[in-house]
Amino acid sequence: MSLIFSTLLFLLRAIELSLIFKTRVIPLSIKEVIGYSLLEDLSWLFYFLGLLFILHVVNSLLSVKFAKWFTQTWLVIAIFLQSALIFYFNKTFVPLGKDLFAYNVDDIILTVRSSGQFNILTVGSGILLSAAMFYILAMANKYIKISSKVTVALTIATYCFLIFFYFLPITDSNKLDETKTNIQMNKSKYLSEEAFDYFMFTKEYYFDFYLRTLNEAFFVKKEYTDPTYPFLHKAEYPDVLSPYFDSLSAAPDIVFILVESIGKAYSGKDAYLGSFTPFLDSLEAHSLVWTNAISSTGRTFGVLPGLMAGLPFGERGFQELYQDFPNHETFLSVLKKNGYESSFFIGSDVSFDNQKEFLENAGVTQLIDIDDFAPQYQKMPPANGFTWGYGDKEIFSNGLAIFPRNIGKPQVGIFQTITSHDPYLVPERDFYSKKFEDHLENYLNLSDAKKTEYREYQDIYMTILYADDAIKDFITAYSKKPEFANTIFVITGDHRLPEVPMASRLDRFHVPLIIYSPLINRPAYMKGMSSHFEVTPSLLAFLQAQVGIQLPEQTIWMGQVLDTAKVFQSNIAMPLMRNKNQLMEYINGEYFISDDQLYIITDGLNIDPIEDQNIKNKLTGEFEDYKNKNNYTLQTRKLLPIE
Repeated sequence: MSLIFSTLLFLLRAIELSLIFKTRVIPLSIKEVIGYSLLEDLSWLFYFLGLLFILHVVNSLLSVKFAKWFTQTWLVIAIFLQSALIFYFNKTFVPLGKDLFAYNVDDIILTVRSSGQFNILTVGSGILLSAAMFYILAMANKYIKISSKVTVALTIATYCFLIFFYFLPITDSNKLDETKTNIQMNKSKYLSEEAFDYFMFTKEYYFDFYLRTLNEAFFVKKEYTDPTYPFLHKAEYPDVLSPYFDSLSAAPDIVFILVESIGKAYSGKDAYLGSFTPFLDSLEAHSLVWTNAISSTGRTFGVLPGLMAGLPFGERGFQELYQDFPNHETFLSVLKKNGYESSFFIGSDVSFDNQKEFLENAGVTQLIDIDDFAPQYQKMPPANGFTWGYGDKEIFSNGLAIFPRNIGKPQVGIFQTITSHDPYLVPERDFYSKKFEDHLENYLNLSDAKKTEYREYQDIYMTILYADDAIKDFITAYSKKPEFANTIFVITGDHRLPEVPMASRLDRFHVPLIIYSPLINRPAYMKGMSSHFEVTPSLLAFLQAQVGIQLPEQTIWMGQVLDTAKVFQSNIAMPLMRNKNQLMEYINGEYFISDDQLYIITDGLNIDPIEDQNIKNKLTGEFEDYKNKNNYTLQTRKLLPIE
């Protein structure tokens, strides 16, 4: 059975590499990855079979028949799981790890359905694969006979190789290439290691964190005031935005546009893949633009807590604490105390990722989601009968009909798009197919060879073009409203999409960040590194200076303020959560640590590996300090004292 299992495992590797290199444009060849891929498969094979053999022997003492049945079942499960993980990776280009345990069953089913992979064909194929595996293993037990000497020799060899692979570590000489590393890894091995780490270590914390400023060079000097509330501090957040604005005569309306999966790699000035957002490109000339901006998470679950408050992540993102939120303030709750009303618009289910609970806790007055569209609006094209909801143009059109509300109060509006999300089915497909080709030819001026590479991701790029058009229609229509003259727009992405291969470990977080307003008198490009965490403190300091809003004396913002430097510099310190349950990156200044490797960051958020043990120890210590604070807050819910 083990020999057959081994053969099938290597067959699956061949299928995996064939799928990847046939469906994606990757700056690698099969020859560059196949050697280490086989070593990864062998290491997992010997580990899994070594463990299963021990269980088989123990079960055989009770019943040989039961032992064979037990072993056969787990071999089938292992092949089925490996197949599912391979297809998941080929779809998302991200290996499935401990983020699997961060979602409830309903969210998992919704996500699988949205990808178009949950259908009669895939379910039927899974059943047939399992049945075929059971049959093959049963026939092997019946007809293939191996002598005891050969069996013992193979068993001893298996354990020798297991010792070789796990006690004499074999590393890839180019492990810093994340795309290459992800392709080569055995997906079952990775998930098992992530699962072990999740179930064994997630609840640990130590009450030994330090209440101190991390770096005296930072813009904001935070005075931490209470060791039982480790994020609580007093600070003067400087107003860095007023020099770029006309003086305000009244509290402005503020509109956030959160664009699904829009990364700096394919949007705006110096986009290394070429920009697919021509309207946003034109808007930059009239805006404040941060070219080195990052999100706080690599998935959508972190955009609201990060942008609206700079909150700690908890175990699986702050919104997962919805059943018992720690007391906290947000941009929305602070403005509500200053007379603002707020509205949120999305075309899908606002309850996904517990956004509804977070927004309601923040005091949002009006929530508009998939259930609040009139019959004249059309949903996005379905994939196997499933659709996320309404497209971006429909979201903005529906929102414009009721926002801003003319009730004599300043307004905050949040528009969150959804079309540029897997399964990337764009409305008006014929129109955007032609627009895509025209964009390649006349906007990006690509050669025929390059066009072929981009066509591999045509569905994705078409949704980006569509989202850009939706924003264009929205801003154009909004400009005709009388409120436009006193409105500030904040436009950003929640994360970069992973399906198009990324340039680096930091690339997944690199997003556009644009502040646009007719009140801006000095448009500018900023190269100082900033993040979503800096948006709330900066806007609140601006509103305090301009219209005198009242701010709390003590805050819990993890960010600094937006860096308006015209040359690259980094004066932020923050953790990054790659996926739910994957807190694996940390930044301090120009240094970045990821998976125990230290990098230096340069303009464009390019990163290069460096070896400096002192700096690495410093960042590792700060990262562990944050994790302790984060886990302590998760256990105690002590984030902000209740007044």
